[in-house]
Amino acid sequence: MSRKAYVGGVGMVKFSKPGASESYADMGAKAVLAALKDAGLELSDVQQAYASYIYGDSACGQRALFNAGVTDVPVFNVNNNCSSGSSALFLARQAVEAGADCVLAFGFEEMRPGALGAHWDDRVGPGDLHFKSLFENRPQTTMGAPALVMFGSAGFEYLEEYGARPDLFAKVAVKTRRHAVRNPYSLFTKELSVEEVMAAPVVYGEHLTKLMCCPPTCGGAAAVLVSREFAARKGISRLVEIAGQGMASDTPATYRTARDVVGFNLARSAREKACAAAGIGPEDVDVIELHDCFTPNEVITYEALGLCEPGGATRLVDSGNVTYGGKYVVNPSGGLMSKGHPIGATGLAQCNELVTQLRGEAGVRQVEGARVALQHNIGVPGGVVVTLYKPA
Repeated sequence: MSRKAYVGGVGMVKFSKPGASESYADMGAKAVLAALKDAGLELSDVQQAYASYIYGDSACGQRALFNAGVTDVPVFNVNNNCSSGSSALFLARQAVEAGADCVLAFGFEEMRPGALGAHWDDRVGPGDLHFKSLFENRPQTTMGAPALVMFGSAGFEYLEEYGARPDLFAKVAVKTRRHAVRNPYSLFTKELSVEEVMAAPVVYGEHLTKLMCCPPTCGGAAAVLVSREFAARKGISRLVEIAGQGMASDTPATYRTARDVVGFNLARSAREKACAAAGIGPEDVDVIELHDCFTPNEVITYEALGLCEPGGATRLVDSGNVTYGGKYVVNPSGGLMSKGHPIGATGLAQCNELVTQLRGEAGVRQVEGARVALQHNIGVPGGVVVTLYKPA
């Protein structure tokens, strides 16, 4: 469509550990108000809102918006597992392209400690086919917390196929934590060493350690999407364009390999759709926020996003081409691993970081000369959303 959507404002709250946060309603409201303030807009400017979260009763989005002071606008609640935030962003973009002028996408999560698990054990689980394929295709798969089983198995499959060393996952964790130290919104702010990561308690299989896994986190984040005409009327000058966006959901190919189970094939498909819409290729990207819920997933996703050739992740990491001074800067925010992963807020927090980078407002973590940004957000099941941004 010829009508484009622009990010006019972003906002978020500092992420925190479970039990140390405000309520989801307060975190969501504060993120919304911060995004509106960043855009220079009022509550009355909002025409629609899309709220993302996965832990909570129905209509939590309405409750959070009420705390922000926004009433009597259409509110839609989105639950696509860990890609919920980007799914809300996807819908908000479509609303602006279809004629709306000012739309909110916001997310929040008030999580509990510990590994993620199912809350409804009296019915078919949405991930039952994912686990069925894992145990059928990889006889060495063992039981464990669902996310550990899926992402751990995918990482081990990568090591086996390409002969990579497990410390590759540790190197990614070290890089990401080094970035997080520069981010005032990050949950963790202490650097790590490869030795520390490898020596941490093993949580799945032989190689996946605790410091290769993102922590349960509480937080909120928001973005205000606007049309070009509305922005001109309101004097919004720091616009970032959503240049292209692609979303992919499960297909029969999802169940071929462990990597496909956690979205490898979907990430490649979503990236191709976003690049086609934007007329931008992976080689044009400067800065990336990638869904590193586990460091093996970051490694796997490098290839899916076209950052390296098959099996090339070790060379990519060792060459310094995923950090400052290299070809790409991946997760300057600290990523899910170190910034934290409040599930409903994650996609909007990624948007927040990339918009800040493209405005040149990231301070000590600024990626020099950043002109094109890529966001990758995955939910298993739920889908993969890839978003490309550039300054307006």
